[in-house]
Amino acid sequence: MDTDLGLWAIPIAIIGGAIRVSTPFLFVSLGEVLTERSGRINLGLEGTLVFGAMSGYAVAYLTGSPWAGVLAAALAGSVLGLVHGLICSLPRVNDIAIGIAMMLLGMGLAFFFGKPYIQPVAPDLPSINFGWWSDLPQVQAALRVNVLFLIGIAAAIFMWWMFRATRIGLLIRVVGDSTDAARAMGLRPALIRTLATAAGGAFAGIGGAYLSLFYPGSWNEGISSGQGLMAVALVIFARWNPIACFWAALLFGGAGALGPALQSAGFSEGYYLFYAAPYVLTLGVLIATSSPTRAMHGAPGELSITK
Repeated sequence: MDTDLGLWAIPIAIIGGAIRVSTPFLFVSLGEVLTERSGRINLGLEGTLVFGAMSGYAVAYLTGSPWAGVLAAALAGSVLGLVHGLICSLPRVNDIAIGIAMMLLGMGLAFFFGKPYIQPVAPDLPSINFGWWSDLPQVQAALRVNVLFLIGIAAAIFMWWMFRATRIGLLIRVVGDSTDAARAMGLRPALIRTLATAAGGAFAGIGGAYLSLFYPGSWNEGISSGQGLMAVALVIFARWNPIACFWAALLFGGAGALGPALQSAGFSEGYYLFYAAPYVLTLGVLIATSSPTRAMHGAPGELSITK
């Protein structure tokens, strides 16, 4: 059987890579959407992502269950998010400054507690082979989809519906758009924002568990490559829409898959330049969304970056 796909190997590898690479972007961006819709920005999700990756890997190794690792990562992320939310609820505290501090804290804790787990091997998260119909190994590898990717899609759809059709979604939107209006309705904006920040941290923690328990599937101190920070730009690009976050995550994931796809197709020179594609895309998104006429179109009114 001839398995040489020629140049077709590149788009197939990009599709598979986009699915694999986009999953952490998807979970972190959904967490940031939830947080920012409540009127708070969390730049600390990079640290939450790394801490979630370490926590998930450690618990999966100790228990032998990858799903226990995912739950531990979500819990670790929610704790960091809760701390962030409580600190930001204090008077005269800047969200962005606290976010940077929490990012450094999360990464520091992960590096400190994660050193014993760099060498041990934890069980991987399961995946579904949607390429069963093909005899080509390239197609089967590209369509090997992790269960968390499917859960992420369901979470994006649910969050979109929640913001449009539920009381909880309405409360989050009201608090995010106007603190005064929320207080006039008898709501407690600080409490709602703190809970939203904690829930957003849980999403980021799950994204970290995906990194360490599936792709790349190990724990090391450089595992995130800035994906937590890039997800903030992704949220602005997606205009705070969970469904748009899914498509934007696939775009960022595809950019991240360019270099490996060219390498797997046999390109021996220049392919490494495309490893910078996600960072170039992030820079392009930030430049494109910096226009004063449209940069904050659709943004919650209480966000620090809108004032």
